[in-house]
Amino acid sequence: MATHTVFNQARPLIDYNMFESDALLQELIKRYGALWAEERLKGFGFYTGSTFGIGSAIEANTFPPVLKTHSRFGERIDQVDFHPSYHQLMSASISAGTHSLPWTDPLEGAHVARAALLYMAFQNEAGHCCPVSMTYSAIPVLRKQPDIAAIWEPLITSNNYDGRFIPYMHKTGVTIGMCMTEKQGGSDVRANTTKAVPLGAAGPGKEYLLTGHKWFCSAPMSDAFLILAQTEKGPSCFLVPRFKPNEEKNAIFIQRLKDKLGNKSNASSEFELENALGFLIGEEGRGVPTIIEMVNHTRLDCIIGSAALMRQSLLQAMHHCHHRSAFGKLLSEQPLMVNVLADLALESEAALRLTMRVARSYDQADKSAKEAQFKRIGSAIAKYWVSKRAPMAVAEALECFGGNGYVEEGPMPRLFRESPVLGIWEGSGNVICLDVLRAVSTNPNTLDVVVDELDQALGRNRRYDMFVASVKHDIKALKSAPATKAAAAAREKAARRFVERLALALQASLMLQDAPEATANAFVSSRLTSAGGHAFGTLPAKVDARQIVENAYPAAALAPES
Repeated sequence: MATHTVFNQARPLIDYNMFESDALLQELIKRYGALWAEERLKGFGFYTGSTFGIGSAIEANTFPPVLKTHSRFGERIDQVDFHPSYHQLMSASISAGTHSLPWTDPLEGAHVARAALLYMAFQNEAGHCCPVSMTYSAIPVLRKQPDIAAIWEPLITSNNYDGRFIPYMHKTGVTIGMCMTEKQGGSDVRANTTKAVPLGAAGPGKEYLLTGHKWFCSAPMSDAFLILAQTEKGPSCFLVPRFKPNEEKNAIFIQRLKDKLGNKSNASSEFELENALGFLIGEEGRGVPTIIEMVNHTRLDCIIGSAALMRQSLLQAMHHCHHRSAFGKLLSEQPLMVNVLADLALESEAALRLTMRVARSYDQADKSAKEAQFKRIGSAIAKYWVSKRAPMAVAEALECFGGNGYVEEGPMPRLFRESPVLGIWEGSGNVICLDVLRAVSTNPNTLDVVVDELDQALGRNRRYDMFVASVKHDIKALKSAPATKAAAAAREKAARRFVERLALALQASLMLQDAPEATANAFVSSRLTSAGGHAFGTLPAKVDARQIVENAYPAAALAPES
């Protein structure tokens, strides 16, 4: 038709290198000792930003997994089938070492390098990152049982993705899932009713039979699962394989796949165990402390994923605004839009800086008691705050598109649907905040490492110094509070506000130490004082919003790959 001329539309953001176009990510890789992984990161960055990689992400969400409970002959098989694009995504991430790098190459900065890989994988497609994350996080748990680890670790750390539904001993690589929650318990895993009885002799590494119903099993197509079940001594941790050592299918019965808000490419399920064979990991009754190492590592991945979704939604919004005009000029030239984009850029930068600082503590925890303590408390603080901010930031970025952002053909609906789940996985907000309080009650000096971190930026910004002084006052009050029910209730009621202030202070400290001075001061004035508003796009007038946008959106680096 003569009237149908398409113009003033931003084209898809494709064929760019996610690593080479991200100056902040490159800076942090260098700062935290992971520069040795640069070529690996460049290669993966090329894939995640490529037409092929992005196309695979779209297809994996367009064609979600399907459960086949029975074969055509009536045999119970409990198999989950995926679109080929999902397998392609898994293969790319696993071949890059996203599931194993710190365990196979335990060099300086290995957790930071691996965090950068996952950061790009999440930006490309979040769903497949769930099994990748759990496979990575299973290693510290299995190493508590060396005889079991000797069998499984070589297969877990293999860079070969093998999606076949066959016994693990015939595969070139395996993935690991996790099952803790049940209908009646949820986050209260000690209320679980799944039972485990010894098949013969009891004890670490021995065989048990598990019977029960798991309300959430992440990645049910995995080759084995770490599962909590009750023994006579209390909740215990077990490795339960899909196939038994004699190659028979284990008694794991998938009841259904969850129809989730988002995360469509990833299968989440409900399943039953009926005398399923499992192997005890660690001591009976010590299941929660045993599996908590897996939880801590997957919490780190929740932080990484949340920061990644912020980054990708910001990039998409900036790309759109740099190519679409309204009222006579580009959206990226409109002062109010510049304020919005700059505010989102501040949020994204602070999220990534805190994420990589926490990842750094995972690299140093075995060498430094202080870093081990920061790993423990920093993971919880960052997980709470970064995952809380992600849905807000992604929603604001979506709004930059107007109606175009609400259409499924574009990337924003998928990014938005992915953003809430990371606040739920591995402990929702209340659970995380209570965990912080529990850590302080167990060891009143837990937050000393946070104070030390905050002290490193003192003297750089008067408003920051005042905010830190008030945070220290809160910490002192918490440590000296009386051990009464009323005081405990008051602490719980204020826990979210307390953890939020800790997170903001940590982010501000990192920004003041490492970010450009004007950017760091903009973060402080908009987050630690009343000068900024509650919604994005309310930066104080004195902030150089345009410069912040230019730093975050390197147009030359986002040009199509040759």
